[in-house]
Amino acid sequence: MKIETLALHTGVETDPHTGASSVPIYQASTFHQTDWDTAPEFDYARSGNPTRKALEHSIAQLEGAKHGFAFASGMAAITGVLLTFSAGTHIVACEDIYGGTYRALTRVFARLGIETTFVDATDPASIAAAIRPNTKALLLETPSNPTLQIIDLKKATELAKSRQLLTIVDNTFMTPYLQRPHELGIDVVIHSATKFLGGHSDVVAGLVTVLNDDLARDIYLIQNGFGGILGPQDCWLLMRGIKTLPLRMKQSQETASLIAGYLAEHPSVKKVYYPGLPTHPGREVHLGQAKGPGAVLSFDLENGERVRKFVERLKLPLFAVSLGAVESILSYPVKMSHASMPVEERNKRGITDGLLRLSAGLEDPEDLIADIEQALKG
Repeated sequence: MKIETLALHTGVETDPHTGASSVPIYQASTFHQTDWDTAPEFDYARSGNPTRKALEHSIAQLEGAKHGFAFASGMAAITGVLLTFSAGTHIVACEDIYGGTYRALTRVFARLGIETTFVDATDPASIAAAIRPNTKALLLETPSNPTLQIIDLKKATELAKSRQLLTIVDNTFMTPYLQRPHELGIDVVIHSATKFLGGHSDVVAGLVTVLNDDLARDIYLIQNGFGGILGPQDCWLLMRGIKTLPLRMKQSQETASLIAGYLAEHPSVKKVYYPGLPTHPGREVHLGQAKGPGAVLSFDLENGERVRKFVERLKLPLFAVSLGAVESILSYPVKMSHASMPVEERNKRGITDGLLRLSAGLEDPEDLIADIEQALKG
């Protein structure tokens, strides 16, 4: 079944009790038990909820996984996976990574005795060189946030399996519409579902999918034990957003491609980061493991003063944290997504004062380009 159909037919599209065209919002904290000797499927909403179960089934189907888990945010999802590791664990992570993930690894999990080495994961040799006897996992993003570096997932998986390492991929930028990491051998897939999966800037959520039954039990232990669950109202909103994911991603990707091409030719733009451009490093690798370049691009205006003038003149995109919505969203990584990363670390990764990240929305691309053009004249 193609993803466009699967997004609407995951097996939970109607309510089995009434035939309603969407699963109800089960706004309940607890459930009546008729027989205390036989454990029911649902007893307390932290441990399970019918609306959440439907969402978790849907994302597992979309990613080609066996198990899905819904968390209160993308960071809760990442944390839920990382908490399956014990003190003394070492993790190898890609260096160009979401700032919130960097903060969690360096300032939270380091306290718990879980150490991370950040490497240029576009080079398999760099990954291999960082592996230690106590290394347990590879944590990757591809394309990465915000400079869209490309990691060869097949090579990373082969290396990980040869060293008995767990592979974890943040698939937020691509979504299962464009990239399905499990099919490339990845063990765990994570989404900030706040972004493209929800798609309307009205829900904060995180999703995890896994193939292995034992690992699924470990993640459920953390989900239930720590209680960072997604509420039923947000689960319902997320399921509604997923139904239009293919259409939204298709249009946003087309718009992003046009904008990236325009910016790449503009004399005021120092550099454009977008896997759809012929000059983008790793482009062929990316197109070999994904169906398209995606709807997110970054571009460098050289310095903070030029960024300030550009943002002040721009009219259409929302200037805000986040991405992946129906409206275009422009972000300034050094002050937003990567503000928690030390400046020296940002500079190493090309996250400079001149860098902006744009998530293309559903506006007419000609209108967006016209707006960008007038803003660049300032």
